[in-house]
Amino acid sequence: MFSNCRNRAAALLSALLAALLAALLAALLIGACGSAQAAPETMRVCADPDSLPFSNQRGEGFEDKIAGVLAADLGMKLAFAWSSARRGFLRRTLFAGACDVVMAVPDGFPAVATTKPYYRSSYVAVSRMAQRLPPVDFDAPGLRALKIGLPALGADGANTPPAQALARRGIADNITGFPVFGSVPQGQPGRIVDAVAAGEIDLALLWGPVGGYFAQRHPGELAVTPVLADPAQPELAFVFAISLGVRKADTARRDALDGALIRRAAEIAAILHGYGVPLAESPP
Repeated sequence: MFSNCRNRAAALLSALLAALLAALLAALLIGACGSAQAAPETMRVCADPDSLPFSNQRGEGFEDKIAGVLAADLGMKLAFAWSSARRGFLRRTLFAGACDVVMAVPDGFPAVATTKPYYRSSYVAVSRMAQRLPPVDFDAPGLRALKIGLPALGADGANTPPAQALARRGIADNITGFPVFGSVPQGQPGRIVDAVAAGEIDLALLWGPVGGYFAQRHPGELAVTPVLADPAQPELAFVFAISLGVRKADTARRDALDGALIRRAAEIAAILHGYGVPLAESPP
C-alpha cells in the first residue's frame, strides 16, 4: 500500500516538473519572439555626405527628411551609408550591399527597380528680379549678350540639357562654368546662384531643386523660372520624374516603399515646398 502511494507521488511529482519545464520553455520562447518583434528592421539608405539641398551627414537635406518620413511609416529605423555621388556611386553602394535604398533616381532608370515618382522637377533659369529678363528662349538674339552660368560637371557627368541647347547654337563665349564638386566655396552648388545675386552673371541655368533651394538665401532678389524644353530638340528632356531605387530583385521592398509614398504624399510635398523645390507636371 505504502509502495503504491510512493509510486503515485513520484509520478505526480514528475508530471508537475514536466509541466513547469514546459511552461518555462514557453515563456522563454515567447520572450524571445517578443524581443525580436520589438527590434525594428533598418531602412539602409545610401546618400552623399555633402550634397545640399539633397543630403548631408547632419541630415539637413530634403532627401534625408523624406527618407525619415518613409522609415517612420514603415516602422523601421533609419541608417545612412555615406558615399560621394560621383562616378561608380551605385556600384560602391547599392550593388555592394552597403544599402538597400537609393534616393533621387530618375524614374525608370534601367540599372535598378524604381518606385513611383515622388516628385517631378525641371531645369530652371535663375535671374535677378530687377533685370526683368524674359523667359529663356534659346533662339533669342539677346541671349548672346547675357553672362550665363552653367554647372561644370566635367568628367563625372554629361552636359546638362541647357548646356546642350546652347552648344547647338554655338553659344559659348558668354558662358562661365561653375564647379559643383571640390573645395569651398568654388566647388559648392550654391555658388552659381550667389553669383547671379552678386551681379557676376546675369543668368544661371541649372537643375531646379538646386536653383530653388539656394535662391531662398536671397529672398525677394531672384526669379526662378522653369525651362521646360528646347523646341529645336524636342527629344532633349528638361523635366524629370524622381523615384527611389532598389536592387532589381527587391520588388517587395519597392512595393512597400510605394505604399509609404502614397500614404505620406502630403508630408513629402510639404518638405519639397519648404526647400524651394520647383515642381513640374509630367514630362511633355
